[in-house]
Amino acid sequence: MDVREALYTTRAMRRVTSEPIPLDAQTRILDAAVRAPSGGNTQNWRFLLVDSPEVKAGIGPLYRQAIATLWASFYKERVDAAAANPDDPESTSFLAVQKSAQWLADHFEDVPLYLFGFTQHDPSGSSIYPALWSAMLAARAEGIGTSLTQALAFHNDEALAVLGVPQGEGWLMAGCVSFGYPTGKWGVAARQPAREVSFRNQWGEPVGFDTDGPLWP
Repeated sequence: MDVREALYTTRAMRRVTSEPIPLDAQTRILDAAVRAPSGGNTQNWRFLLVDSPEVKAGIGPLYRQAIATLWASFYKERVDAAAANPDDPESTSFLAVQKSAQWLADHFEDVPLYLFGFTQHDPSGSSIYPALWSAMLAARAEGIGTSLTQALAFHNDEALAVLGVPQGEGWLMAGCVSFGYPTGKWGVAARQPAREVSFRNQWGEPVGFDTDGPLWP
C-alpha cells in the first residue's frame, strides 16, 4: 500500500466485525510498531494484546463507565449543544462521532483484538505514541480498522488490575487501540485545512500556504 494512502485513510474505524485477527497479521503489526522512534532508543515500552473473552469481559464495563463519564464531563457542552440543535452541521458531525464511540463501548466485548500500550515512568507517552500509530498504519495495510482511546484513564487502576500489570514498577497505560475488520468503507476524513491550524515562526503568523486539501489522492 502506498504510504500516502495509509496516512490519508487511517481514520478511526470503531464499528468492526467479530472476525478474529490472524496471528500472522498481529505479528506484522507489532513488528512494525517496535520499529518506531523511541526517546534515547530506550524502547521502554510494553505492549499487551487482548483477545481473551474473559479479559474483555473485565474491561468492558469499565470502558462503558469511562465513556459515560466523558459524555457527562469533557464533552458535556458539545453533547448539550448537539441535542439542542441536532440539524446544525457541526451537531450532525459530532453526533456521528458520538454514535460511533458509543458503539465501541456498547460492543466492547465483541471487538476481536485490543492493543494496550504502556510506558515506564513517562507520563507524557511521547515515546510510545509513534509506536501505537505505526501499529495503526500497519493494521491499515492489512485491511484492519483501528481506533485509539484513552478513556480508560478514568478507571486506570481497575483496568491495570484486570490486565495483571505489576504495581510499583512505574508502568503507565498510554492508550488502548481496538482492531477489527471494519463494517464501513475506508475514506479520507474531513478536516480543517492545515493553514487554519498552523503558523510559521510566531504564533498567529500565516503558515505560508493556502491549500485547502486534501492533497491525496
